[in-house]
Amino acid sequence: MYLAYSLLALLVLVVVSPYFAYQAIRHRKYIGSLGQRLGYLPVSFNVDGEESIWIHAVSVGEALTARALVEDLRTRYPRLRLFVSTTTMAGQQVARSLQHVDAVFYFPFDWAFIVRRTLGLVKPRLFVMMETEIWPNLLHACRKRGVKTVVINGRISSRSYPRYRLIRPFLRRVLADVDRFCMQSEESARRLRDLGADPVRITMTGSLKFDSLENRSAIVHGKPRERVLRFFRVPSSRTVIVAGSTSRGEEAAVLNAYGRIKNTMPTALLVVAPRQPERFGEVERMAREAGHVTVRRSELAIDAEPHADVVVLDSIGELAQLYQIATAVFVGGSLVDHGGHNILEPAMFGKPIVFGPHMGNFKEIADGFVASGAAMQVGSGRELEEVLLTLVTDPVCRARLGAAARALVEANRGAKDKTLDTIAELLPPMRTGAVVRPFRLVH
Repeated sequence: MYLAYSLLALLVLVVVSPYFAYQAIRHRKYIGSLGQRLGYLPVSFNVDGEESIWIHAVSVGEALTARALVEDLRTRYPRLRLFVSTTTMAGQQVARSLQHVDAVFYFPFDWAFIVRRTLGLVKPRLFVMMETEIWPNLLHACRKRGVKTVVINGRISSRSYPRYRLIRPFLRRVLADVDRFCMQSEESARRLRDLGADPVRITMTGSLKFDSLENRSAIVHGKPRERVLRFFRVPSSRTVIVAGSTSRGEEAAVLNAYGRIKNTMPTALLVVAPRQPERFGEVERMAREAGHVTVRRSELAIDAEPHADVVVLDSIGELAQLYQIATAVFVGGSLVDHGGHNILEPAMFGKPIVFGPHMGNFKEIADGFVASGAAMQVGSGRELEEVLLTLVTDPVCRARLGAAARALVEANRGAKDKTLDTIAELLPPMRTGAVVRPFRLVH
């Protein structure tokens, strides 16, 4: 069955290769990472062949979530190197900003000969998968080498569950190669058991995303803590709408809503953060064609207020901090069926949050927020217009939603300790003194 899986993976790669070729030529994506994806890491990566902990975080969200663990892992396992891999370029940028990590690299293609090459260089004692990244050949190779494996912040969404059920006989064998599963919710744990995972290996820890949120304040010693805020010196009286992680099909609704708000509040500012970097130009054109003075974040002057109607956030890793200047927040990937995105970052700052009907990737969290009166869910672009207009004109409603959101974040922390306890069962912490290692960036 593993051979069949590898052949199928090869077939899929052949089918999608024209897309990757286009992206490489048009947007210069994937070219620089191909060697690492084939298992060829720089000689300087692990030149002394030291053992390690390998964390795999697919993209931005997973890399940010990993932040909750890396410092504790460094403290508990000072003699092991700490490596992080990602799949996407955006994830690489965020992972490289993590402290306490020795090196960052691109995740290899899941073919046996490539996996063996990568494992030989990384030399993990423990392989950590963020959320539900199941790679059969890599997990099988880890089992053969005696590498402990754990899924943390695991989830089985309602969207992926039926697909997994179609390959349950094969998936049962793959899941047997995972030593422990730390799941976000009881529903995900139940689905995992139904797919064939050993119940003894499953622990319900809650969502690590709550613990990955830093207790950040907008102001430290009278100055903005994050550099990005220096480009948004916005007075508290100015209405700011932040539309985060938007997808194609959502910006039009956001711009329509902003147009209605601007009729009432002429100085209102809209910050749009497209999920895909290659769409920055497209969204900028849409805003200009709608008649708005539009600039990119990279064009703003430092220590000044944006003199524009719309700012397109053409940067990586700055969105979370910008939520703190928002009057109201729309979280994208939810009006269209893309599974939604993280609502916890604006919640941490006590902001009123709106999202669409498609929150499958964050279902338990989204349902909890709506049930607790900590967020508002809309069913259409027209409804989004009405809700955003209500929020920016009703400070009492904004305050109520924001306070409930912040309280819910604080009430749900604690997954980190449970996750670390589970990891300790697989790999007992080292009691020696800490070893200070320099961060070595791998390109």
